[in-house]
Amino acid sequence: VQLQAFGGGLVQPGGSLRLSCAASGSFFSINAMGWYRQAPGKQRELVATITRGGSTNYADSVKGRFTISRDNAKNTVSLQMNSLIPEDTAVYYCNAFTIPPKEYWGKGTQVTVSS
Repeated sequence: VQLQAFGGGLVQPGGSLRLSCAASGSFFSINAMGWYRQAPGKQRELVATITRGGSTNYADSVKGRFTISRDNAKNTVSLQMNSLIPEDTAVYYCNAFTIPPKEYWGKGTQVTVSS
């Protein structure tokens, strides 16, 4: 299974970016999908997750600013990031749990929030 992420880049504080991730390969279906991030010198942390049924979970630091969504038919997950702040600067990783149960990670996409 491959996870390909798109949409990272450089944005000014207060701006918006949208990340997308597409899963491809051999699997029966995908259960949970999500986004994690890792800033320089810090551990990887959860940003947001979404189940196949649409239940979402967000890190407190992004609640009200980020929105996760998915398209089950296309095996894609997106993260709309609004009101970005410098502290959101990190490499963002797409994550997926498939059926049969196995966890996969994408290669990551850089998001930089700077003026």
